[in-house]
Amino acid sequence: MSYRKGSKVWVEEKGEGWLEAEVVDAKERAVVVLTSQRKKISVLPEKLLPRDTDEDLGGGHVDDMTKLTYLNEPGVLYNLKRRYALNEIYTYTGSILIAVNPFTRLPHLYNEYMMEQYKGVRLGDLSPHVFAVADASYRAMVNDSRSQSILVSGESGAGKTETTKLIMRYLTYVGGRAVLDDRSVEQQVLESNPLLEAFGNAKTIRNDNSSRFGKFVEIQFDKTGRISGAAIRTYLLERSRVVQINDPERNFHCFYQLCASGKDAELYKLGHASTFHYLNQSKTYELEGTNNEDEYWKTKRAMDIVGISRSDQDAIFRTLAAILHLGNIEFSPGKESDSSKIKDSTSNFHLQMTATLLMCDPDLLVSSLCSRSIHTNEGIIIKALDCAAAVANRDTLAKTVYARLFDWLVENINKSIGQDVDSKAQIGVLDIYGFESFKHNSFEQFCINFANEKLQQHFNEHVFKMEQEEYKSEKINWSYIEFIDNQDMLDLIEKKPIGIIALLDEACMFPKSTHVTFATKMFRNLSSHPRLEKTKFSETDFSISHYAGKVTYQTDSFLEKNRDYIVAEHCNLLSSSRCPLLSGLFTSLPEESVRSSYKFSSVASRFKQQLQALMETLSSTEPHYVRCVKPNSVNRPQLFENQSVLHQLRCGGVLEAVRISLAGYPTRRTYAEFVDRFGVLVPELMLGSYDERALTESVLQKMKLDNFQLGRTKVFLRAGQIAILDVRRAEVLDNAARRIQGRFRTFIARKEFVKTKEASISVQAYCRGCFARKMYKIMRETAAAIILQKHVRRLIVQRNYQEACSAALLIQSCIRGFIARRYFSTIREQKAALVIQSFWRKRKVAMLFQHYKRATIAIQCAWRQKLARKELRKLRMTANEAGALREAKNKLEKKLDDLTLRLTLERRIRAAGEETKLVEISKRDKIIETLSAECAAAKSSARSEHDKNLLLQRQLDDSLGEIAMLRSNKILKAEEEKQNSNLKNIVKSLSEKNSLLENELSTARKSSDDTMEKLKDVEGKCTHLQQNLVKLQEKLTNLENENHVLRNKAFNISPKTVSEKFSASIGLPNSEQKHIFETPTPTKHLAPIPHSTGTRRQKLPVERHEGNHEILSRCIKENLGFKDGKPVAACIIYKCLLHWRAFESERTAIFDHVIEAINDVLKAKEADGRLPYWLSNTSALLCLLQKNLRSNGFFGTPSRRSAGSLGLGGRTGQGVVILWHK
Repeated sequence: MSYRKGSKVWVEEKGEGWLEAEVVDAKERAVVVLTSQRKKISVLPEKLLPRDTDEDLGGGHVDDMTKLTYLNEPGVLYNLKRRYALNEIYTYTGSILIAVNPFTRLPHLYNEYMMEQYKGVRLGDLSPHVFAVADASYRAMVNDSRSQSILVSGESGAGKTETTKLIMRYLTYVGGRAVLDDRSVEQQVLESNPLLEAFGNAKTIRNDNSSRFGKFVEIQFDKTGRISGAAIRTYLLERSRVVQINDPERNFHCFYQLCASGKDAELYKLGHASTFHYLNQSKTYELEGTNNEDEYWKTKRAMDIVGISRSDQDAIFRTLAAILHLGNIEFSPGKESDSSKIKDSTSNFHLQMTATLLMCDPDLLVSSLCSRSIHTNEGIIIKALDCAAAVANRDTLAKTVYARLFDWLVENINKSIGQDVDSKAQIGVLDIYGFESFKHNSFEQFCINFANEKLQQHFNEHVFKMEQEEYKSEKINWSYIEFIDNQDMLDLIEKKPIGIIALLDEACMFPKSTHVTFATKMFRNLSSHPRLEKTKFSETDFSISHYAGKVTYQTDSFLEKNRDYIVAEHCNLLSSSRCPLLSGLFTSLPEESVRSSYKFSSVASRFKQQLQALMETLSSTEPHYVRCVKPNSVNRPQLFENQSVLHQLRCGGVLEAVRISLAGYPTRRTYAEFVDRFGVLVPELMLGSYDERALTESVLQKMKLDNFQLGRTKVFLRAGQIAILDVRRAEVLDNAARRIQGRFRTFIARKEFVKTKEASISVQAYCRGCFARKMYKIMRETAAAIILQKHVRRLIVQRNYQEACSAALLIQSCIRGFIARRYFSTIREQKAALVIQSFWRKRKVAMLFQHYKRATIAIQCAWRQKLARKELRKLRMTANEAGALREAKNKLEKKLDDLTLRLTLERRIRAAGEETKLVEISKRDKIIETLSAECAAAKSSARSEHDKNLLLQRQLDDSLGEIAMLRSNKILKAEEEKQNSNLKNIVKSLSEKNSLLENELSTARKSSDDTMEKLKDVEGKCTHLQQNLVKLQEKLTNLENENHVLRNKAFNISPKTVSEKFSASIGLPNSEQKHIFETPTPTKHLAPIPHSTGTRRQKLPVERHEGNHEILSRCIKENLGFKDGKPVAACIIYKCLLHWRAFESERTAIFDHVIEAINDVLKAKEADGRLPYWLSNTSALLCLLQKNLRSNGFFGTPSRRSAGSLGLGGRTGQGVVILWHK
């Protein structure tokens, strides 16, 4: 089609769909248009659509879109937009009604007066209305005695449910009210809506109250046309939503209502919705403008109205709570491979709650979740399930219970309403989901779009039939009109054996099949189908070209959602329930189905069967269509989103009906309308001619058009013919307009010249007068200005003086306040400094006292060490004399007495310390008790304050009308909240003090336990020392006996030998003398020892010990730590002594060196930190030495030991005791 400059067109735009435009330049291959947004665009002529200019001038909208001059997408879209702006929400497209949701109440459209207006009126005589469609269906049923159906479709939020309610209201109005139990059938059906919405509706991305099931309400009439009964059928409940939801969608409303029910939720051990797995997969728990608790009570009221007993209501809500608890049961791997068990105590709690609410055996519930039984000819095989299979088994149970509960509700509602079995005519109202296309489309969208394809085929047949009827009534030839059919699309989905549903069912029958194998087989068998495409970026996704557009489906969950297992264990579990409602839902299975634990049932096949039954029902009725449109996605009135509405028109089949019309004769005008519009093309025939049909034929012949037909009352034109006529009409009107404009401009120019001349004379006179008046006014204003300036200057000076005075006073007050605050802060700082100084001086004196105390203890230890060394030297000097043995014995006894005395003193001191600690502990316990009592009192007071707050809140709710009381109560509430917060802070501080005291008590107990352990160690060491002392006494007695024998022998030996032995004994060193005292026994003679051997033994150990002193001192000075719980230094010293054979040579000087080195280390400044380390080292070294002495026989054979060994054990023990006291 060619366009000329000034033509009105539609241009396609991505954001707005279509824009109004005007051609500003027409070239050969491109057309430049100016859009309504004042943008110039160059487009191809094929992408433009013609626009009717007369519609813009005359209001721009028609009530039936078949009356549009140009029946195309933008014409339909903008006609709806203009009518919506005027609150004209209903529009016809032939017999199809398009209803646009106004998102506001329009009560004048739905009152009884309006219903009376449409009663008995033919469709199209009045403005479009839903009552007109309902009346047309009712009149057709009464007159033709044929059942009717009204198909209401649209996307979520388009107003399908409200439209259905209005249709039922009108049918009840015209059909009379058949009252049952004081409630009409219409009321019962409408009152069942809140119940079905609670259990079948959920929040989706596009709608907060989206129906997740299809509903067919069948209203039955008797022979007189009065309502006699009704029935509700449901289709494809979205069961998978029970166990899986996406953010920001929600699960079914009933779950959130039950969690917010207050006491009922506590009865079923329910918390917030976020604590349950089936609900917290999405973070949306509340709906804007909706209170879940109020909706819960509305649902209960709906149950009462429908006739559900209280016991059944309790069973329903217990079942819902059981489903929520069931979803929180988690599994962990069992002992055997591929087995599972309940994960933890939390899951076990939810399991027990599920069993309690379902009134079944918990063990049987666990076995039905974690295992399955297979019946064979040889017997029953129990197979364990792994964690993933157990979770799937759990979700299957939840979906099955919910689906059967929903079916029971629908059945119960139908029983309450009552059906008329003898009814011969009915009107069915179908409220079903519209075409869906999201970013991610799954199995539910596939089934919904399949249903819409079926309905679209039925819709296309109906539209084509209406077109045929109109062509027949006008008696024109229509045999060559093509019918647009989507049977190939339906064959792709449902045809056997290679349709998508058949392939899906086949894949579901094999347990190891996945969505990958399903997609591979589908692409292999259906790759040549023109409607099916494989996506580029996924191997399993596929796209289908539906009538409303291309939709891409993700097959990830197709198999799981299509499998509807009838699990025998689940049926047996719930059929054994003590709840009558549950046991009635799950009757026992027949024997042939029991043989398989999982009986497969296809959801898609069942839905196809339900859809086929629905289509048969619709085919037996005469259909009427209502297409609901959602004008915007934010649910606001007077907002029309072009792109969204255009998408809904495509999905609703409205544009498909337009295409069907375009295939025939889309433009149809009555002869009067055609002549009135295009009579200007033949002005010579308009005079004296009254035959409109002949004029119409003359116009068309003059324009040389062939694609038209003349009917009985209308002229029918093919697509594009009306545009040619409009172009020629526009040229004629343009030429006429140019001639009229030329004459009119001449008249206007002359008239303007005369007016200008007369006006110039008047203006000159007026200007002179104005100039004189202006000069006089200037003189008066000058005099007045002088007077005003005088007064204004006086006021300004006065105001400046007052501002200066006030500023000076303000500055003085600020300076005085600053000086006073600074003086006050100085006084506070001085007081704080005095307090800090007093505390610091006290702390410093205490630290100095502790330092002096430690220093005196160190000096005392050093002095005692010095005295011990002197005593040791004396003992060495007197060790060679026989008479000194008794003195040593006496001294040892004295030391033993001293040690026992010290031990008793230490025991008393520690007992006193224990008593004081016990007293302190008892005091702290009392303090803790008092603090806990204070804490309890504070908590009780906080609770009482909380109760008071609740009472005050209730009083505030009751006294909303009194504004003064409300303000005072708010002030009181704020003060009490402050007190409550203060009390909470006090309770928190008391609990912190309590915890601190408990920590101190535990540390005190630990320290007392440590001291007790140390006392026990000291007691053990003392007993060990006493044993050593007893052994030393035995050795002393043996030595006395030996001395007595030696003296007797000395008298029998000659003086020479005596003098030699005496001289030899004098010449020997101390170490050798110790050997002489050790070796003799009562049964052996004393052998002479040569002098040369003694001197050799004297030199070797001394040189060796002097060489190794440096190694031992280095080992003692370094902190070597512990290894495997043993002190490293003690082990090294012991191994060195063994290597140097210090025990065999009886050279004890090296032991003295070790003890002195340890004392030097402990005298150092860091000795306090190393004292425990060296206590453990010395005790370990002592144990090793004793073990070595016993193994060598030093303590086992006292007759062979001498005074040297006594000195070794005594010195080592004495060194350990000194270390212990330090």
